Amino acid sequence: MTTPPPPIAEPDPSALVCPGDRVGPCRGCQRTTHRYGSGGSPLCQWCMAPVMEQWGTAVRYVSNRS
Repeated sequence: MTTPPPPIAEPDPSALVCPGDRVGPCRGCQRTTHRYGSGGSPLCQWCMAPVMEQWGTAVRYVSNRS
């Protein structure tokens, strides 16, 4: 069982550890996330999870986030 995502007003944790010029809105929910530059993704971690489930085993997603 997964925990529900926090309110949209709270940023994705990745946005808190990246430079301010790489922060932008998630394409799915508009939550603030690390969107631009190296390691950036157009989706926050909560919007990315269902997308990754649809990829199947042939596709890998490697995250550079710590």
